[in-house]
Amino acid sequence: MGKTTHVRTRGIRTTVAALAALAAVAGVTAAAVPAAAAPASDTPRFLEPAELPPHPASPWYAGPVTAGQPDPLPVCVGDALPSIASHRSYWTEYDTNAQQITVVERSEQRAKDFAALLRKDIAGCAKKLMKQDPDITATQKNYGRLDVEEGAHVYGLHTASAWGSSDIGLFSVGRDGTTVTVVLWGQMGNFQHAQVSDFKATTVTAVNKLY
Repeated sequence: MGKTTHVRTRGIRTTVAALAALAAVAGVTAAAVPAAAAPASDTPRFLEPAELPPHPASPWYAGPVTAGQPDPLPVCVGDALPSIASHRSYWTEYDTNAQQITVVERSEQRAKDFAALLRKDIAGCAKKLMKQDPDITATQKNYGRLDVEEGAHVYGLHTASAWGSSDIGLFSVGRDGTTVTVVLWGQMGNFQHAQVSDFKATTVTAVNKLY
């Protein structure tokens, strides 16, 4: 069972809201830009829509792999992302969205340190949100480590606002050598709606298929 932390927070954009905005942008971009050529063998690969946690009523769609930081930056991990990041946004026909962000560092030690920084930021995310707005209650869970390549860790974050919104987000941080990848998934709901097992499988796929 995951370790749970309860805190009171203030209302910044939740995982779902941030990812929904990204999905809208990605949808326009995907329609306007032709499909990219197949990546070179030394370029990290990204998840395909069918590799995301299955949605009961909609297929997944994806925008192109895009160089640079996502805009807007995702909650919990955004502040740590460097300009050398690449990202891809995913969405369904409903309020379920996802994103993968990948960073290739210059050395394994730098990648290890970066992955540790991301995990630290996620672990302290609810407390950080608390300092920004007392009208949101955030609850975190640590779902533990996955044995894939150099390892991956999975977390959950539920946010509920005083005005009635309720959003659930899942995060994972994984590393393969000098490359770190982050996967985010979010929708309206609470921990009962979190597809943890499916998300863990998606995370394993994401890290395994980087190279």
